[in-house]
Amino acid sequence: METYDEENVRYEQARRQVERLRGFYGHLFAYIAVNAMIVVYNIKHLEPGESYFQFKNFFTATFWGIGLVAHAIAIYLPNIGFISDWEEKQIRKLMEKKKK
Repeated sequence: METYDEENVRYEQARRQVERLRGFYGHLFAYIAVNAMIVVYNIKHLEPGESYFQFKNFFTATFWGIGLVAHAIAIYLPNIGFISDWEEKQIRKLMEKKKK
């Protein structure tokens, strides 16, 4: 059976993960909303006969998208294997130091 401290640690870990997820979803929403506005703006300002498919029209989406992917990796990758084990060990070490 888990002790009260272990239960609190797990609760705090879950709460932090939910905060990280909320931050990621906010980032994703902003990415979609801003890039949708950029697409509309770019389409309205095309010259007659000009193709939309130019790098300048995808610049923001491309580089911001790289940042969004990095954010997603930071959110979802720590739940895999050794990273979460390492985090758990560090939390236990800090808890033991505080007890002494």
